[in-house]
Amino acid sequence: MSDEIRKYSNGDVTILWQAHLCQHSTICWKGLIQVFNPKNRPWINMDGATTERIIDQVKKCPSGALSIDKNSDSSD
Repeated sequence: MSDEIRKYSNGDVTILWQAHLCQHSTICWKGLIQVFNPKNRPWINMDGATTERIIDQVKKCPSGALSIDKNSDSSD
């Protein structure tokens, strides 16, 4: 399997998905099917929930296949 990292952004944050790390726990899509839907292509829809809900769900990924990159335009 490829070590490719796929990126999905909503402008506020970017989800990084590393398929080679995925353990297929189903936690992502069972917890937030509006964003993570394996039947759709692309399977991640960044318009399906608020940024906060997306971040909370990504944090539940047990394998680290999903991670969040906060876009640098935010004023922290």
